[in-house]
Amino acid sequence: MTELALRIGLTPEHSCSYLPGESERLMVLLEDKFRNPAGYENLLVAGFRRSGNDLYRPHCQRCEACRSLRIPVAQFTLSRSQKRIRQLNRDVHMVLSTQDKPEYYDLFARYINERHHDGSMFPATRNQYDNFLLCDWLQPYYLEFRLDQHLIALAITDPLPHSLSAMYTFFAPEHAERSLGTHAVLSQLDLARRMNRKWLYLGYQVDACRKMKYKTRFYPHELLCGHEWKTSTANEE
Repeated sequence: MTELALRIGLTPEHSCSYLPGESERLMVLLEDKFRNPAGYENLLVAGFRRSGNDLYRPHCQRCEACRSLRIPVAQFTLSRSQKRIRQLNRDVHMVLSTQDKPEYYDLFARYINERHHDGSMFPATRNQYDNFLLCDWLQPYYLEFRLDQHLIALAITDPLPHSLSAMYTFFAPEHAERSLGTHAVLSQLDLARRMNRKWLYLGYQVDACRKMKYKTRFYPHELLCGHEWKTSTANEE
């Protein structure tokens, strides 16, 4: 992997968002030259992520649990359970938008306040939504999932020259049984394939965090271990 010379800052240690009882610290990019789609894609390869306008990477002193995960689009194959989820949601219609809409925040707030009341984003606020998901230097895609015209899920993904980067997905809590998070990833893989993109980045995988287990169920996938991407091909579902 090509080494990147970066000017960065370090945040103070604070409570880890993924592992109870642990602390986390972030490496935050301080320069602007990578704040564009091509620059961000180069940083994704090195394990960075976007939060609002900021680009960051975990830089914890005692822990290396966070590993970036990506799916090679052309090699991905559906598991049996993913085929069932796709069939279950055959009545859900996807619409691609490039504009933020008021109903997106309304759904986001319901999702955070009802399903993540023990998380760092509770209670949801409009300012939090804007600072986390929106971006001045990149136009995200908004994948709307509608049932009888009603918005039941939204996946926000960043379009980049050679990849898509899944930013965040949230859904109506009353439709939890539909596995809409998995359905959203499958839809982003479909979109990446149509756009001839090579990778779908899913963010960080933390093996000890139960809420992140779904990411490892897409095969094959690659995990960034140190400075090397390593492939996992076992599909047991």
